[in-house]
Amino acid sequence: MNTLPRLNHAALSSELFKKLADVSLTLARRGHVDAALLHLVDVRASQLNGCSFCLDMHSKQARLHGERELRLYHLAAWRESPLFNARERAALAWTEALTRLAPEGISDALYAEVREQFDEAALSDLTYQVMLINAWNRAGVAFRTLPGSLDKAYGLDKAGLA
Repeated sequence: MNTLPRLNHAALSSELFKKLADVSLTLARRGHVDAALLHLVDVRASQLNGCSFCLDMHSKQARLHGERELRLYHLAAWRESPLFNARERAALAWTEALTRLAPEGISDALYAEVREQFDEAALSDLTYQVMLINAWNRAGVAFRTLPGSLDKAYGLDKAGLA
């Protein structure tokens, strides 16, 4: 498989890229969902979507923000792992359901499970986070953005995972 980058979408659509980045920053600052959980959501969606750039970036961000390596290793099998609490499990289930929408949509059972863990504002923000990471993943996969190519610009080289 050819893994060479196709084009620089950030430069070619710079205004759109900036607006999407602004929405991402706004969500991160709102505080309805803690940053550690948002990193797990970003990593899990990126795993599902096969976006190596985003998987690389968000794993490094998670580590820089104190996430344990073992939890990152277990993320692909979070249902079987004892390392995630009920809130994290609900967020990961919501992430998977929104990332891979079933023909029947989102079940009432899943919605009820997630609502037990998140108030309305937090659930709305969590949903937007999943929407955003899926948008970023689609650009990363479509244009084959190179993993690690923006580490220095984003300070991710400090994660020591190169």
